[in-house]
Amino acid sequence: MAHSKTLVFSLYLSFFLISHTFSQQPTPTALVLPISKHPSTLQYTTKLTQSTPPSPLTLVIDLTAPFLWLSCNSSHKSSTFKSVQCHSPHCSLPHSNKNCHKNKTCIVLSKNGFTKTISAGELNEGILSLQSTNGLHPTSIVSVPRFLFLCHAQDFLSIDLATGAKGVAGLGHDWLGLPAQLAAAFNFSQKFAMCLSPSTESTGVLFFGDGPYAFSPGIDVSKLLVFTPLILRSSTYSFEYFIKVKSVRVNGKNLPLNSTLLTKISTVDPYSILESSVYKNLTRAFIEAANATRVAPVSPFDVCFRTKNGNGDPSWPAIPVLDLVLQDVKVFWRIFESNSMVPVGNDTTCLGFLDGGSDPGASIIIGGYQLEDNLIQFDLVSSRLGFTSSLFLTQTDCASFNWH
Repeated sequence: MAHSKTLVFSLYLSFFLISHTFSQQPTPTALVLPISKHPSTLQYTTKLTQSTPPSPLTLVIDLTAPFLWLSCNSSHKSSTFKSVQCHSPHCSLPHSNKNCHKNKTCIVLSKNGFTKTISAGELNEGILSLQSTNGLHPTSIVSVPRFLFLCHAQDFLSIDLATGAKGVAGLGHDWLGLPAQLAAAFNFSQKFAMCLSPSTESTGVLFFGDGPYAFSPGIDVSKLLVFTPLILRSSTYSFEYFIKVKSVRVNGKNLPLNSTLLTKISTVDPYSILESSVYKNLTRAFIEAANATRVAPVSPFDVCFRTKNGNGDPSWPAIPVLDLVLQDVKVFWRIFESNSMVPVGNDTTCLGFLDGGSDPGASIIIGGYQLEDNLIQFDLVSSRLGFTSSLFLTQTDCASFNWH
């Protein structure tokens, strides 16, 4: 264990020294990437630059993936990519799914979290470039010359990813994840924050490093964060983030749940997924509290309401608020109508929570729709999650970062 920690520290130090001698670039305190919502897959993508000459790269964001992986077919394989040798220090980083290929390159298994497909890829290093930020706007382009990522020779692992995406940007808590590598390369705190825009025509934002996280009209949203302990749990192919929910309230009334609910944060699932008993209790209480006319289900949703009355005039349902109560009754994540109800057309809106059956992987999986226009920060140093609830309450939103 001590040897592994020493090795990791040495590698981190080498990242730091290399990054700070590369073209005498400025030392950033934080980095920033745009986030877009794909209209048909509802996946969240980001863009960064890789290799020399610079090549733009679209990747799907996955909070459960432990590293960045690409489909490196002949059209994308760069001459600046360098295979990591099996017995090199980089291949010795703690990871349970690595092996050696016959040509002595380092092979690591990875998983497409959207299709659950697993494949072996070659560990590579290459140049990764992205924008630094002062928290108010982007500042300059900086590069990590020996960024580690996984390279798949075949395209099948990218099946069902958003159009144009070449792979996945893994934000999981692994030594090879973007948060760890970028923090090590530039010697800033291992924190990252994400703000997803609900619109497919506007841009959200992903920060690496600490705040400020400023949004128009000059609001530092980092000062609004409420914190709860973060549980870091590694499974075979994913390195996920969990919190504990002690109770769930509908319009202030507790649901009859008997135990603490392990809750996962996910960008893979477009809507929140609940274990069946939690789902049944939530939907029953929600229907009772909502002053609205139910209509037939609209797939994939079960609980839907009419938004017009019999005369065809707008009739807005009285939608209850949901609270995820955390370490005590004063700390709760409030979910308003903008994050609970999904407009589905035909004058209908539906509750954006799905029945995950008896074992969905956690009692609650908070999906992308419920995260939109909420700023969430993952503090991997202090193992805590920061959240804001809807930014509408502060007269801003996730599309209001100043990119100019």
